[in-house]
Amino acid sequence: MVDNPGSEDAVMGGREKSKSRYARTPTEYAVHLMIEGGHREEVRFATIQEFQKWYSGELVPKSSSDDFISVPIKNIQGEYMVIRPSRVIAIRVEPIFSSSVDRF
Repeated sequence: MVDNPGSEDAVMGGREKSKSRYARTPTEYAVHLMIEGGHREEVRFATIQEFQKWYSGELVPKSSSDDFISVPIKNIQGEYMVIRPSRVIAIRVEPIFSSSVDRF
């Protein structure tokens, strides 16, 4: 019997939530930078921790600055990108899941 009709037990019909035996782990993270003026750029990070390190170490401390900061582009040799932190209006972080078939 379920005491609270809005509880998770009530929603699940008294059943326990089943967890997948195969937890999916993202192979990388696509970070979408929305920049003032309608420009959009996508940068990829291997781990969420790499993104968090760049975000908290580079972008946030200089968020109101008009000076350029470097954006790490690790997947493209010989290219680099710089942005003005004050012009970034939104950031979307998207986990990318690739199967072993996609990698080859």
